[in-house]
Amino acid sequence: MRKNFRRLLTATAPALFHMALLAQVRPVTPKSGPPPVGPYTPGLSAGDYLYVSGQGARRADGGMPGTFEEHVRQALENVKAIVEADGLTMEHLAYTHVYLTDIGKFAEMNRVYATYFADAPPARATVGVAQLPTGNVVEITAVAVRNLANKKVVRLQGYNPGEPVSPGILTHDRLYISGMRGREPATGKIPDDPASQVVLALDGMKAVCESAGMSLAHMVFVNPYLTGRIPLNEMNKLYAGRFEFGNTPARATIRVASLPEDSQIEFTGVAVRDLGRRKAVRPKNMSPSSTASPCVFAGDTLYCSAKSGFIPGPNSGIFAATLDHQLRQTMRNLLDNLEEVDMDFSHSVATTVYLNDISDFAAMNRVYGKYFTKGPPPTRTTVQQVEPTEGKPDEEDRYPALEQISLIAIRPARR
Repeated sequence: MRKNFRRLLTATAPALFHMALLAQVRPVTPKSGPPPVGPYTPGLSAGDYLYVSGQGARRADGGMPGTFEEHVRQALENVKAIVEADGLTMEHLAYTHVYLTDIGKFAEMNRVYATYFADAPPARATVGVAQLPTGNVVEITAVAVRNLANKKVVRLQGYNPGEPVSPGILTHDRLYISGMRGREPATGKIPDDPASQVVLALDGMKAVCESAGMSLAHMVFVNPYLTGRIPLNEMNKLYAGRFEFGNTPARATIRVASLPEDSQIEFTGVAVRDLGRRKAVRPKNMSPSSTASPCVFAGDTLYCSAKSGFIPGPNSGIFAATLDHQLRQTMRNLLDNLEEVDMDFSHSVATTVYLNDISDFAAMNRVYGKYFTKGPPPTRTTVQQVEPTEGKPDEEDRYPALEQISLIAIRPARR
């Protein structure tokens, strides 16, 4: 009898273990809200955090509002519906990204946004993009912390006065940092020199870390958002000087159409409070980098750099002409990172998809959905950040990237 029980336990242990892991992450779907327009989940509750997919202004009946103000309000109402479906409130939000197709509407967006956050607004990054899915002009994505007692505003003198945003939000185990722009903190002036703007933006990110009792060494993920007026090589050189070679944060470096108030560079990201819980991950087929680690753990949360259809190793580059083929290589590259730490796509909780052309949205959905078949798919935000590039190969038959994807995953707890 005992032998049979041991055999049964041994045979069923992997399945029971998988069920226990899945119980840590559960989908959150509001009773009313727009249906997903792709293979993603509106919200995923993962331990101490709730991840919310990018929400536009589409209503539950499929209709769209009229004015821009109504678009912003409906997008926030859609976020609110997901948050409340998980038993939380907008006060629980720790971090948001706001994507606008017209950065000239920034002040108008702020006026509506401020009505939803009275006392401790979340950290926030705002960027101007070329297009959003299904005709949206605004999209808002969010992360909420479950225990309000663990949410603390990090102050920074002179940071974007008048904006409904906290420079940083500290939780029990991490720090969310708002978009730090390249301008003088005392005067708000933006220098003409691109290098000075990069330095000032990096200094802002460092200042938030230090206000929270940390340093840049605690960073696990960074989004450098930059316009075409900031040379990428120059930004990389200055950025690399702030981090330890081979132990840099994961990163998604995104060219955007515009930034608020004529800024040209913005850094935003996440840091882990306990350096002992920070660990960089690098697959064996990748060399150490001075600018980005493939993935970095913040405790049980894995932040992965944005990947494209780039083939690593000798003769590296993107050699596929179509989005379908590039996307398959991108997913392979992301899976390499996950498998390095015994994880797979079923552990994903959030992705951001950057498309060269929003007209590829349906084609992207068809391929993307094939990789998320175990359990609920992760939350997702999709944007076309700049005008499309021409998809012609160079003299060595390398093609421009038609998409990039960054990913957040949760490592299963060991039982």
